[in-house]
Parts: sequence; C-alpha cells; structure tokens
Amino acid sequence: MTQDRLTVLSQLPAALAKPLEEIVINPKFSATLTEQQVAHLMDATGFDAVILAQHLLPLAALYAETPVSDFHVGAIARGRSGALYFGANIEFSGVSLGQTIHAEQAAIAHAWMCGENELSDIIVDTPPCGHCRQFMNELANVEALQITLPNQATKKLHDYLPAAFGPADLGMKIRLMDQQTHQLQADYSDPLQQAALKALNHSYAPYSHSLSGVAIELKDQHICLGAYAENAAFNPSLPPLQVAVILLKMGGYSWHDINRVVLAETKNATVTHLDTTRSVLQKITPHIQLEHIEI
Repeated sequence: MTQDRLTVLSQLPAALAKPLEEIVINPKFSATLTEQQVAHLMDATGFDAVILAQHLLPLAALYAETPVSDFHVGAIARGRSGALYFGANIEFSGVSLGQTIHAEQAAIAHAWMCGENELSDIIVDTPPCGHCRQFMNELANVEALQITLPNQATKKLHDYLPAAFGPADLGMKIRLMDQQTHQLQADYSDPLQQAALKALNHSYAPYSHSLSGVAIELKDQHICLGAYAENAAFNPSLPPLQVAVILLKMGGYSWHDINRVVLAETKNATVTHLDTTRSVLQKITPHIQLEHIEI
C-alpha cells in the first residue's frame, strides 16, 4: 500500500503532500490523524478541517476491500476531539452482501473503537446510501452531524434523511457512541478472551440487550477489538466481527495476518452472532477456528 499512498500524495497540493507524507508512510500509521497532526496540516495548507478531509478521501479509499463490486468508497469521520478517522467499504467474497461494511460505517466504527464519543462531521466521496443514513441516525448528537460531499455544500444529516425513524421512536435515550456502563466480568486467564470481554462491554445493544464482542489476534501479537453496534432499524446493525475487521484493515493488515479470533456473547441472548461470524471467518481465513465464550 505504500506505493499507492505515494501515488495519491503525488496528486495532492504540494503544501499538503510534503507534511502528510511524513505521517502516512510511517509503518505504524493506522488510518488516523490525531488532533495535533490535523492542526499541523491545517497550518501548513490554510485548509479548514473539512476541506483537508476532502483532500484525504483518496487515501481513505485505498483501504477498500472490494472483491464483489470493485467500487472503492472513502469516508472520513471527524471526532469532537479534532482527530480524523479513515473508513472504506469492505466486502467479503462467498458470503451474503448483507455482511458488507459500508465506508461511512467503517469510519464511524473506527472513531468509536478509538474512544471518540461524538462526531461533528462525516466527509465522504460518494452520496451515502439509505443504509448509511440510517446507521448515522443512531449517533449521539445526530441533530448536529454534518455531511460533506465533493463539490456540494455541507448539510445536516437530517437534510438527507427527513422524517427519520430512530432510537427515540423505540423509547431509547441512549445513542451509539454515548458512554456505556456495562461491567460484565469473568475470570479468564487467556488475554485474548479478556480482550473479547472488553469489546463486549463496549457494545451498544439497547434493543436486544445481547452484548457481544470480538477480539482478533494477529501474527505480530497485535489485537483488534470489535464491539456490536445495533440500530433502531435493525438491518444496519454492525456485527462485532465486522467492527474488528475495520480496525484490522485500517491498521494495514490483511486476512493472512489473523492468528486467532474469539467471539464473546452474553448467555441466553436474544441475538447471537455465532453462525454468521463463523461463516464469514471461514471465507476469509479458512484455517482459523472461531473460539466462542459466553458470559
């Protein structure tokens, strides 16, 4: 991917390309620009944060995995902290299209798993589909969320999704990215099982109350966590494996880097991800046996 990044950099304004190159060619770059890095790039270019993010969309799109459509979408979520989080669409060959991760979902989940609790902007290179608009409608402080598309004026999400159905219609006050207070505990000596439990406690499942999390251990011992993210319309919900896969891809890893995967779920849950997680995992890493624990 380094050569692809250099190709994109060569097409950016010189005032942006030079300081940005120092950041993105770092092997530890994880598709995130910190608040300090964003401020530095804004000072170097004179761009505001949203215009800067628009220029960065081709870099975000490099993270797309599209064996079905061959159509790359890049998205960037801007956290209230000022940091920018990349996202891209991720498809899986050999499983239903319903398992696909949309670019906006990837950027949002990326920010969420990195500790952001509110977003101010979503910048995307393609108009968001209805699925993504509904997914975004679940977010904390959604009334203020701004959407920016190329060559179009920035608009509020609800300009794209009028008369929206959302959490309030189901009597929910909590929103995706709000602080959670799950404190399920279990005495596991296995660090990866403990990591999966940590992901479970981060999950957002106000409709089914079926908490779940995934921990993916990579061959270099790095661990990617994925927490379940439900949606009021149910179908746009994002399973925990997909959230962990987002972190894996944004970290620059591939399916071949996966060493172990643990799925943690609550006992007797209304919703289980066991079969679908096993099915997707079988297609992307046939040699890996899913480990399942119940709390």
